[in-house]
This record gives sequence, structure tokens and C-alpha cells, in this order.
Amino acid sequence: MSRQRLVVLTSGLVAVTTGCAVQYGASFLIPELRAEGLDLAQAGALAGAPIAGLLATLYLWGAAADRWGERIVMSTGLAIGGVALLAWFAQPQPLHPLTLAVTLAVAGAGTAAVHAASGRLVLGWFAPHERGRAMAVRQTAQPLGVATAALVLPPLANVGLRTAIGALGAACAVAAVLTVALVRDPPPRSAAAGAADTTSPYRTAMLWRIHAASSLLVVPQFLTATYALVYLVDAQHWASVPAGRLVAAAQFGGAVNRLVVGWWSDRAGSRLGPMRRLAVGIAAVLGVLALATLSGSAVLAVTALVAATVLSSSTNGLAFTAVAERAGSAWAGRALGVQNTAQNAFAAVTPAAFGAVIGAIGYASTFGLALTLPLAACFLVPVGSEQRVRAQLP
Repeated sequence: MSRQRLVVLTSGLVAVTTGCAVQYGASFLIPELRAEGLDLAQAGALAGAPIAGLLATLYLWGAAADRWGERIVMSTGLAIGGVALLAWFAQPQPLHPLTLAVTLAVAGAGTAAVHAASGRLVLGWFAPHERGRAMAVRQTAQPLGVATAALVLPPLANVGLRTAIGALGAACAVAAVLTVALVRDPPPRSAAAGAADTTSPYRTAMLWRIHAASSLLVVPQFLTATYALVYLVDAQHWASVPAGRLVAAAQFGGAVNRLVVGWWSDRAGSRLGPMRRLAVGIAAVLGVLALATLSGSAVLAVTALVAATVLSSSTNGLAFTAVAERAGSAWAGRALGVQNTAQNAFAAVTPAAFGAVIGAIGYASTFGLALTLPLAACFLVPVGSEQRVRAQLP
């Protein structure tokens, strides 16, 4: 890997990690928000505000990246997030929930710029035989961002809520400066190649099927991420501290697995073939988890839970890379915006929806119900169309 490409990939990783810390890290401020006098519903609504902003702007930022390039879009979005958070930090008055909600929503809307633009960087700087690994590195940003927020924000919030918000704003500002200084848009493609990919890729069903399949596959990921600790405490009678450690280890395993899967897809010359096989594996381990929970086999259940957590996070990079390659450079930003919007919409409704399901039918039946989603995704993944597309790649 050339020095320039390594710098671009690393800078993009830092930008996306920072964005994810803002977008998904507000939940770690809930204890402090409740200490400020908010009830759980109000604190939860504030924690979801960055995701609301994210969903509203993902496609718009993708279209902007297609038009103006990755560097300006990423740096502008991070700057917007930083300004919004630092402006709230600078206010002297007591906490006002509506003001904070708007601030977090604007920060989420701004930092949404990093997602599609960083995907375009990988598409432009890396050849087809190495994009799987490069995109896998980029995709580790989400668990890294959440892990960073989990480690840093609670102790800062103990000092003061403003301290935690100010730290997020400062991180966005630093990431924006690094993006301007280090990120470079990919070299321009030839005129012939540029003309070849200006036709909308949505004229065929391939992208729609990838969006649908990956959205279904995101549900088991957020189901296990949200309820793994609660399941260990309620169903397996673990203490919360060791349960949290196991969940953290499983999340780290999921990040490592993304790298392995990216390498696998490059070696196989396919993104969607591995994606379909992983969907089968996710359904299988959810089935084992359901049966083990029903039978009371604690060791098997915990093992299956860890396997489900690791496997369910492994398909994101494959789908992201497949979408970018199918869309081409002229459409990649918009297509990745659609991809992120669909996945985040499913991710946003999963905790509440499955919380109600668990309350109604229990853990075992819920896991059994959840396995139908990756099975459905198996039939949606358009493996047959992939080789024809890859034969036309630059």
C-alpha cells in the first residue's frame, strides 16, 4: 500500500470513528441526563436525536459527495457537528432538553457526511482485488466509535454533561482539520470510464436487493448488541459486570471478524457470495441460541450468543463494498446514502420492536423469530448478478 493510500484510509477511519462516537454515543450519557432530572423516556429520546439527524441527511451528503468530492464533504460535515456541539457547550444556562435535542440532531446530521464520502474514498483509491480489505478497515469504525464513546463519555459525564458534549465537539473539530490536511480525493478516472457509469444503477434490481438484504441482516446485529447483556443477566443469571465484559469481548471479535471477512471477499473475488454464506451462518447460530435457551443449556446458549454477536456484524462491509462497486464513482455517494439510510432505519426500530417481542413471547421464541430475517436475506442477495458486474470493473 502506497503512503498516500495509507494516509487516506487512516484519515477516513478517524473521521468515521469520530462520527460514530457522536451518532451512537449519546446513549452513554443517559445516566447523567437522568441525574439532571429527565425521566428515562426523555433521556432515551435525547440519545436517539443524533440518529434522527443522521437518517434525514445521509442521502443528501451522498449526493453532495458525488458532485463536490469526498474531502470537502467530510470536512464540512464534521465541522458542522463540531460547531453545534461546542456552541451548546459554551452556553452558560441550565440544561434545556429541547435545545440539547436540536444540538444532537444537528450534530448527527452533520457527521452523517462521513459515511458515504468515506466509502467513495475506498472505491476510488483501491482496486477491486483489495477493496474488501480496505472497506473492512473502514467498517471497523462503527464498533471502534461505540467502544470509544463507552470508555470516554461516562467518566467525562461524571465531571459534567457539558464536559462530555464539549469533548465530542472538540473531537469533531480535530477530525475536520485532519480531513482537510490529509484526505485527498481519488485520482480522476478516464473519460470513458466516467461516461460508462453515469447511467442510474437503480434501473436494475441488483442494488435494491442488496439494500433489502443488508437491512434485514442488520436486525440480528442490533438485537444481539442491545439485548445480549440483559439476556445474560435475566436468562442466564450472570452479574452485570462479567456480562458486560463478555459483551465487549464479543463486539471486539465482531470488529476483527470484519477484517477477516474483507480479506475473504478479496480472495474469493466476490462480496455477495460470502454475504449469503454468512447470512446462513447467522440464521444457524440464532437457531442454536433459541434451542439452547429453550432447553436450559447455559454453556451452549452463551457460546451461541457470542457467535451470533460476532457473525451478525460481519456482513456490513461486504454489502457496503458491493453497493459502491455496482453504483460506480458517479453514483456511489447517493447509493451509499441509500444503503446507510435503510440500515440505520432498521437499526433504529429494532430495540423497541424486539423489546416488545421479548416481553410478549420470551427470549427463546424471539431468537427463533429473528432467524427468519437472515434466511429471507439469503434469497435476496443477488449473487448471480455479481460476476457480470465485476467483469466490467476498472
